[in-house]
This record gives sequence, structure tokens and C-alpha cells, in this order.
Amino acid sequence: MPLFRFFSNDLAIDLGTANTLIWMPGKGVILDEPSVVAFDRNTKHIIAIGHDAQTMIGKTHKDIKVIRPLRDGVIADFEIAEGMLRAFIHKVTKNWQPPRRVVIGVPSGISEVEKRAVRDSAEHAGAREVHLIAEPMAAAIGIGMEVHQSVGNMIVDIGGGTSEIAVISLAGIVADLSLRIAGNVLNNNIIQFFRRTHNLLIGERTAEIIKHKTGSAAPLEEELEIEVKGRDLVTGIPKMIVVSSVDIRNSLTEPITDIVNGILRLLEQTPPELASDILERGIFLSGGGALLKELDKRISQATGMAVYIADDPLQAVVRGTGKVIENLSYYSPVLIKNTRY
Repeated sequence: MPLFRFFSNDLAIDLGTANTLIWMPGKGVILDEPSVVAFDRNTKHIIAIGHDAQTMIGKTHKDIKVIRPLRDGVIADFEIAEGMLRAFIHKVTKNWQPPRRVVIGVPSGISEVEKRAVRDSAEHAGAREVHLIAEPMAAAIGIGMEVHQSVGNMIVDIGGGTSEIAVISLAGIVADLSLRIAGNVLNNNIIQFFRRTHNLLIGERTAEIIKHKTGSAAPLEEELEIEVKGRDLVTGIPKMIVVSSVDIRNSLTEPITDIVNGILRLLEQTPPELASDILERGIFLSGGGALLKELDKRISQATGMAVYIADDPLQAVVRGTGKVIENLSYYSPVLIKNTRY
């Protein structure tokens, strides 16, 4: 059978708060860059996107502003988000041929207005046909769950802006919970910890590095230490201190507890037949937050169930949207219905 369909401009997009990933049929992930934009404050002309813009965070002069146009998983700045999406699509499509069909992963709890904003951004960026899929459904497909079967599956997708918790069966979401508590909140808690406890001001990028290197949700077999550089809020002079993973874990206790409690609440709402399936199959974690040390152990202790981290959890959503765009007719039942009129 000819493989001409692999050369179409269909795209699958994980439009995340922290990172944007794009999948093309036959090629897989062709773009993975931070959802960051640098633009001129006066003209709103975009100067840099992705990795180039990320290097500018905290280092610009007064005429350049660097932002994340998505907040809590949804578009916060429509004009800049549209420009970012257009630039990313232009970057991956040959000779600037607009994509024919696009599937985009969105949080399960977004409003109709927010869905419309995502659709409009993709259409204005050149897409002719736009479909939306809930991120937990996309993540479940991406990690290989048979979502069409009458079997209960629980997926917890922890991204940069939202934590999506869902129970899936028969190509639909039976129960779900979208928490605006995820990677960005963890970073902010670390920033506030240093400000409050050590009178030290650190930036978002430093907080992200600290989280990756020493952040944890439960005690480690061997606790870690890290050197942290920032500006002393009392003297105004840069300084360096050493903190342990115990301190960082304590700063993350509240948001981690909220995510665990969300999982417990959703399990209470799950029909008993599906709950027994989940007990047998376990809970699956995806998204960048799944990589937080000992998070699976913490959830397992709270629920009494087996907890598994997906292979390459950062790409679970875009892999799922990729499978959908490659077989749109088969996966059409899992797409969010377009209620626009």
C-alpha cells in the first residue's frame, strides 16, 4: 500500500503550558520546544520563540518582554499564542504549506470559550480542520491503553499548568478532575521557600533546575544537596547557599498533597466495576510531573494501588494525538465534540 499519507501536512500538537510538541505522521515528534515567546513591548512583534526565547528569561531590557502565552493549560494571551503557534508550524512544514488537519491536546476541564480560543489560534495559524482531544485521553492512547475496551483505566497526567486525572472506558472519560496545580506551582513554591526562609531571590529557571535535581514527593534513600545562587533580598548582593532535598521536599508538600487528594476524590466517584479494574491494572502517570522523584511511591502509599510511570512520560500526550491524527476515523469517538455554531 502506498505511503503517500505520511507526506501530508497533518499535524498533532501538544500545546502545553511549559512545552509545545508537534508530531507529523510518518516522522514522529518533529518539534519539542518551550512554550515561551519574546516580543517587543511597543509593537508586539515576536523576536524569538522556544529555546531562543527561554534563554532570554530574566535577561532582557525594558523594551523586550518574555512570557508564556499559555497559563494553567489554556491560552492567556491570544495574539502572542497565535503568533507562537504560527511560528512553530512554519518551522516544521515544508515550504510553508498550511497543515490540512490538526489535532490538539487540551485540558479536560477547559471552558467552551477556551476551546474556541485554541481552535481559532490553530485556524489563524493556517490549519484548515482542527480537532481537540482531552489531554488525559491523549496520554492514555499515547502510553498504549486500549481506550475502546469496556475496561477501567486511570491516568494521571501532570504537566506544567494542570494535573489531569481521569478514568477512561469505552472511548470516553467516565470521571475526571482537572487541577490547576502542576509543574509551575511546584516551581513557584520553591521560589517562595527561598524568599521566605533564606531571603534569597531566585528565578523560574533556577527553581526548575532545583526541582529536577533534588525535588521529591517522599523521603529518598540517600538525601541530596544542591548549591543555589541568587540575590540576597537584604543586602542586594548575589550569594550562594547549600540546601538539602529535605528542604525542597517540604516546600512541595502542599501541592503534592493536593494532587494525591485529587486522585483519592476521583477514585471515590468511580463506579465500583471500573474501580476493581483500576485496582487490578494500577494507576498510570504521564507528563513531566511524573518524573518527580518518589511521586509514584507517594501515590501508591495513599491509594494502596500499584502506580506505574509511563515510558517517556513527557511525550505521552503528543504520541497519543499522533496516533489519533494517523487514524482519525478509528479515534473519532474520543475527540471533543465541536459545539460551536
